[in-house]
Amino acid sequence: MFLGIEIGGTKLQLGVGDGRSAQAVALQRLTVDPARGAAGIREQIAATADQFASRYSLRGVGIGFGGPVDIGTGRTIKSHQIDGWDDFPLSEWCQQTLGLPACLRNDADTAALAEARFGAGRGSNPVFYVTVGSGIGGGLVIDGRIHAGSGRGAAEIGHLRPGLHADQPDMTVESIASGWGIAAQAQALLSGAVAQRFDAAIQTGAVNRSERERRLSAAVAASEEFEADLLARAGGQLEAVTGKLVAEAARDGNGVAADILRHAWQALGWGIAQAITLVAPEVVVIGGGVALLGEEMLRPVREHVAQYVFPPFLDRYRIVPAGLGEEMVVYGALALAADNHSIP
Repeated sequence: MFLGIEIGGTKLQLGVGDGRSAQAVALQRLTVDPARGAAGIREQIAATADQFASRYSLRGVGIGFGGPVDIGTGRTIKSHQIDGWDDFPLSEWCQQTLGLPACLRNDADTAALAEARFGAGRGSNPVFYVTVGSGIGGGLVIDGRIHAGSGRGAAEIGHLRPGLHADQPDMTVESIASGWGIAAQAQALLSGAVAQRFDAAIQTGAVNRSERERRLSAAVAASEEFEADLLARAGGQLEAVTGKLVAEAARDGNGVAADILRHAWQALGWGIAQAITLVAPEVVVIGGGVALLGEEMLRPVREHVAQYVFPPFLDRYRIVPAGLGEEMVVYGALALAADNHSIP
C-alpha cells in the first residue's frame, strides 16, 4: 500500500491505496489553518500518516502540492496561500519524518494522471487536463506518464498571456477566467477601475445619431441596474463579490455578470486552443470548482476553442468534464507513488 497526499491552500487530504485504481482503502480530509503555516500542515501529515502506518504496510508516498515544485530535488518552490513552503525539501522531509520514499508533483499534474488513468481521459492519449477553480492549472499525460518538462512542471495553461499586449506577469488567462479572476473583474468594474462595454450600444447598425444616443443611454441605465444588483447580492460589500456570485447573477439574467463570464470563457477557450495546437491531445479534461457549472461553462468554452484552434485539428479532440471527484489528486498521488516504487 501507498500513501497519497494532497496539500492545498484550504484542504489537506491523505489516502491509502495500491495506486492502481480510483479507490482508497482509507481516506482522511483535514482543514488547513493558514495561521499555522506549512509547519502546521506537516504536523497534520505526520500525525495522520502515523495512524495509517499502524494499520497498513506503507511502501512510499506520492504528493500533489498546490503550487510550483522542483521535481528533481523534491522541493516545493512556493505556495501562494500558505506561508512556509518556500524552497522546502518536502521529499526529504517525508523520508526523515515518515520513513518513506516520496515523489512530488504539483496538484494539477497528479489530477491529470488520475483522470488519464482512471477518469474521463482513460483510453485516450495524450490527455490534457485543466483545473479551473480559485486558480487555473494544467497537466499533460503522454503514454500514461506525466510530462514534467525540464523539471519544474509543464502545461501551465493558466499562466499563458492572451495577446501581445499582455506584457506583465499577472496578465494571464488565470487572471480572467479563474474563480478569483472572475471576482476581480467584477470588483474592478463595480469600483470604477474599468469601463463596461455596452454591447447593445455598439450594435448600432445604420441608425441616426439620436437613435445611437438613445441606445447608449439605455445601455448605461441597464448597466447601472445590473451593477447595483451585483453589489446587493454581496450585501453591499465589494470584497464579498465572488466568482460563484457572478455566475449566479448571470444565470438570473444580469447582463454585466454575463458579459464578465463571456470574457472569461473566451480567454479560457483561447488558452485551451493554444494547448491543443501545440500538443494535439486526444482529449481535454476540465475539472475544478468553476467547472462544476457544467455545460453552462463547457458549451461556450468549446465554441471559443473551435474559434481559435489550428483548423486541421478541429475534429481531432474532445473536451469533456472530469470524471473523478474531489479525491482525484489523492488518486493521482497514489498512482505516482506506485510508479515511483516500481522504478529500479
